[in-house]
Amino acid sequence: MSGKSKQNNSKIIFILILFSMAMGFMESSVVVYLREIYYPNGFSFPLQPIDGPIALTEILREAATLIMLITIGILTGRTKTERFGLFILAFGIWDIFYYVFLYFLLGWPQSLLTWDILFLIPTTWVGPVLGPVINSLSMIVLAFLISTFTNHSRAVHIHSHEWLLLVSGSLLVIVSYVEDYISYLQGKFSFWEIFHPGMVDELMEYALDYIPADFSWWIFITGQLMITVGIVLFYKRNGLLIK
Repeated sequence: MSGKSKQNNSKIIFILILFSMAMGFMESSVVVYLREIYYPNGFSFPLQPIDGPIALTEILREAATLIMLITIGILTGRTKTERFGLFILAFGIWDIFYYVFLYFLLGWPQSLLTWDILFLIPTTWVGPVLGPVINSLSMIVLAFLISTFTNHSRAVHIHSHEWLLLVSGSLLVIVSYVEDYISYLQGKFSFWEIFHPGMVDELMEYALDYIPADFSWWIFITGQLMITVGIVLFYKRNGLLIK
């Protein structure tokens, strides 16, 4: 690939990073408003009751955020693999700077082990801030590898066994985030009731007493190791191809 093409791609990635940082600030600013309304004395568990329309808006906002991150990857990538890579690059930058801006705006989180609500789709994800930061750094590394290798050959792709490690590891990481919350809900509801749309009000009412008790670090670490192995295999295979 020509030096001019590489230069153009570096410019695109720089712009994507700026876009993702700006999205991180937008996300953190929304949280500042919500905490001023619902947690004027500072965020902590158990959760405060949130009005139905605002709760629905939050879920839709998260969905819209994902759509925006996916869209920027589709618009900027040169191949299917790089589109995926730039999506996870945008995701990783957005997520890290979300916490950076929250720290400067609110002095929160107090540490990387502070518990946070990470996501609301399809159920509530909770975990120490350190978890998503590690995940985001992994995304950024893989994204830069994909883009770097694509500069040399547009035939670069992720093999099936690498996908298996990346996807399986990601699913385990998700399990680590939802395991404690779902275990709490199963004290009153069945597994299927937890994901039933008609049970939202009952679930939210019961969740008002939820305080995170234990994070499944062993599940998280196992999943993260699988992701790391997948990244290393991708790097070794493509590193040999471009030499």
